[in-house]
Amino acid sequence: MSGTLVVGQLIGGRYKVVRYIDEGGMQYVYEAYDSLMERAVALKTPKNRSSTKRFRRSAIVAARVNHPSVAKTLDYVRDGDDRFLIEELVDGEDLSKALLRRTQFLDPYLAARVFHHLAKGVAAAHHAGVIHRDLKPSNVMVVGDYSLAAVKVTDFGIAKLAQEEIDEAVAGGDTSLSMSQTAVGALPYMAPEAIDSPELVGHPADIWSIGAMMFHLLTGAPPYGTGLRAVKSILAADTPSVPAFLSKNPQFSPLSKEVLALALRCMQKEPQARPTADQLVKSCGDLYYNSSPRRTGVVKRIDYGKYGFIRTDGDDVFFHIDSCYGPEPLQAGDEVLFSSYEGGGAHRAYPVVKLNSLVKA
Repeated sequence: MSGTLVVGQLIGGRYKVVRYIDEGGMQYVYEAYDSLMERAVALKTPKNRSSTKRFRRSAIVAARVNHPSVAKTLDYVRDGDDRFLIEELVDGEDLSKALLRRTQFLDPYLAARVFHHLAKGVAAAHHAGVIHRDLKPSNVMVVGDYSLAAVKVTDFGIAKLAQEEIDEAVAGGDTSLSMSQTAVGALPYMAPEAIDSPELVGHPADIWSIGAMMFHLLTGAPPYGTGLRAVKSILAADTPSVPAFLSKNPQFSPLSKEVLALALRCMQKEPQARPTADQLVKSCGDLYYNSSPRRTGVVKRIDYGKYGFIRTDGDDVFFHIDSCYGPEPLQAGDEVLFSSYEGGGAHRAYPVVKLNSLVKA
């Protein structure tokens, strides 16, 4: 157990702390049991008590948003000097842990699907008059890992708190930045105006952040690097460099180019040049991507450098080397992520992406 609460502690006479889940730069997150509604919920509390007034105000704003791609705000509780935000409990992990722990990048089909979910969630927020201001992988929850049972944007309720810490970190230099988890996580996905003129931040800043996240998912790295090193490049908004493997394989290059082009449209320097959230939802809907569940397996063998079989818990799955996405050729013994479809004699895998070795958190 970490943070300020203990298992069994009762909050507001209603929410019983079950377990510690995680922490971000601005808050601790717990699972709690709502004795009134008889359900599990997420309970969040700010680390800094001086931020409680804004925490409440932002929580009220976040409660306006109601969409399947947004974690629902359920309640706000004052208990003594402490404040608590009650949210829908999402049975998953944040985007970094769910999708970027074992793969450096996503194939374009999976990336397009994540893109669409994010666009719909942010569009719902914008329709409710809510700007997130702090969109980044740790503020996106994924259910079902690579099969994407759900993707939910979260932490609208602390967006302005995070922005204040980011502003202080940018002004304070490397020492402040190294001490601020919020700033370190947010800077690679911040729009130029969010750094240069925070008072001008509006809906287009969220669009930039979506584009930057999608660029990262598709290419394997944030568009302009990380930390303070990224600030100069973000403000210049030059076209970021793109790895060659995105366009190398003709089976993937058409969709890769479409997803990349859409991400770069989101990252136009001038806010008015970016698509609106509604336009982004439509553009994502026009992309061709499948929603087949993903499986994992181990490459059993590769014959003649052209095709091979993936060993799974069930039958072996056939794959062609042209169905593999990424810069490195596969070898026997590699663990892979793939979708499978019925084929002549054996199921066939497409797309196939090499997995990194599993590193325990």
